[in-house]
Amino acid sequence: MKNPPTYEDANLILRLYELRREETLRAARKWMGAIPPFTSREQWLGTCPPGSEENAYYRMVTTYWDMAASFVATGVLNRELFFRANNMELMFVWEKVKRMLPELREVQKNPRVLANLEEIANAFIEYLHANNPGYYEVFAGNIAKTIPAAK
Repeated sequence: MKNPPTYEDANLILRLYELRREETLRAARKWMGAIPPFTSREQWLGTCPPGSEENAYYRMVTTYWDMAASFVATGVLNRELFFRANNMELMFVWEKVKRMLPELREVQKNPRVLANLEEIANAFIEYLHANNPGYYEVFAGNIAKTIPAAK
């Protein structure tokens, strides 16, 4: 390991895990797990319209993982420890939002929407390719299979 993690890194990982156990965030994570990946902004708005509980759930899950990713992206949290500490849920969330994100960023005129999540997801993909060849393709393929067929 190039940069050995510190006890502070371990404590931050544990704190992030504790936050994931909060009741409302657990419900939001369960909801996110049950929906298909978003393929467009229109689908996203139909699934979680502004002001709805679903929209609050979406924002809670995505901003939680974007915040966690910001710690890794800025060097506050050791990258390899984050990857090794079973944070595949970040990748799960990335797979749910990545297809509609370019359109969302364009409409909102904000290229930074979930940018930390994207940066660390891409780094995580590289890590998986180097350490578990073929795993990411299977993982992402299984999630993609839940996308509803076009009507």
